[in-house]
Amino acid sequence: MSIFRNSLSLILFVLICFYFSAQNEVSIYGYAPSYIGKTIYFNQIDDYISANESILASTVVKPDSTFLISLNVEETQRISINANNNFSHLYVQPGGEYQLYIPGRDPYQPYKETGNNIEVTFFDLDSADINYKILSFQLWCDEFMGSYFHMKNIKPDEFDTELKRFRLAVENYYSKDTSVYLKAHVMYTMAMYDNVQYTKDHSTDEKYMFYLHSNPVYYNNDAYMEYFNSFYDRVIPRLDYETDEKVYQAVLQSSPSLIMRALNGSFILKNLRIRELVMLKALGEEFYSKEFPQTNIITILDSVSKGSMFPEHALIARNLINRLTQLVTGGLAPDFFIKNAKGELFSLSSFNKKHLYIHFYDPSMLKSTLDVEALKKLYTEYKGDVEFISIYPNKSYTEDEITNYVLGIPWNTFKLDLTNPIWADYNAVAFPYYVLLDRYGYVVAAPARGPMPDGQYLSIDETFFNIHKINSNK
Repeated sequence: MSIFRNSLSLILFVLICFYFSAQNEVSIYGYAPSYIGKTIYFNQIDDYISANESILASTVVKPDSTFLISLNVEETQRISINANNNFSHLYVQPGGEYQLYIPGRDPYQPYKETGNNIEVTFFDLDSADINYKILSFQLWCDEFMGSYFHMKNIKPDEFDTELKRFRLAVENYYSKDTSVYLKAHVMYTMAMYDNVQYTKDHSTDEKYMFYLHSNPVYYNNDAYMEYFNSFYDRVIPRLDYETDEKVYQAVLQSSPSLIMRALNGSFILKNLRIRELVMLKALGEEFYSKEFPQTNIITILDSVSKGSMFPEHALIARNLINRLTQLVTGGLAPDFFIKNAKGELFSLSSFNKKHLYIHFYDPSMLKSTLDVEALKKLYTEYKGDVEFISIYPNKSYTEDEITNYVLGIPWNTFKLDLTNPIWADYNAVAFPYYVLLDRYGYVVAAPARGPMPDGQYLSIDETFFNIHKINSNK
């Protein structure tokens, strides 16, 4: 009988898990004719302080230009879309079903190495869906600003009156909506309008009490976090002298508790959760300012990552450590483990006899392929002084792309899944991208110059020449 009960309990547990998993599943079907045969990535935004993202799922666009993918999400959130170095976003809610059209880059928009923004189109979007509601709200906001923003400077009192009417209308309209995510999005989008008013702005203390002090921290809400990051932008330089000195001494002692105690003197940091989150944000901002020792900041973040009473802050601290320690010039580069086509394993220590020039690229992208021939010339001239390696994403390529831009390269090449940590550790988010390390594994330049002249008419050739000159003198 006990065996029967245990089996029944196990079956019931599995059914419950399956039910909730099905409830959380998001289906995305779409068309992407500009990306046939290419991979589209759907990324989760881990936090809005470090801006760290992780891949939720990816799919290859079929020859008929369609794609289908399923995601599992536990709450409504904004996710990003990355397609061939073009990016966009959408909101997803548990159980949502979406039909999308993902366009290519606007041909009249100049190509950006960091990626071009594109706008996805929805088909048959349900009026109860979060995207429909947010897009409708944004349209309403755009119409208001289009009609009244010109009055801001010439008729400030009238603009203030119209803004109050608009705010009241928005509050009344959305008061009965049951979506917590939408209500927060609306509230903090409207909060940003406080920053465009004329002389009738609320004081900083009033804004803090109304929008932040007693409200939840909506870590995954982009509108809330945009307001939060704006409100607490560069907090440390804004502190009074006495508090600033206390913070400085606390950082020298690598003590998060002393920093928290010092910041408690500020009225807009009375909320404990907000104060610790602001501390993390401020330390991230000051890491490169040279006002504080970087090693102390990392030590403080490490303490928070292990001992914070707020799990969200522990995650943010870990993400900040990863971001801040990635490729700091003069710092030790992150180690890696990668295999070439022959199955040979390489790590950072495998390249300890020369400088290492790491080339991240995509053989299917024009900008990437244009650099390859120039790289070959540099390799012929400087291979005695610099080790070259090329790393490209594991996806489908044409025969010509493989022949000309993979097999045609005379140094080691590595085809890696985008889940390999090296992409994030070396901040390789756009192609082509270069990093130069010295023979001991320390970062010389990240990003490093490429083989072709940049906007300042400079290339990596001069750096390689100097390396060769130093080696010759030795």
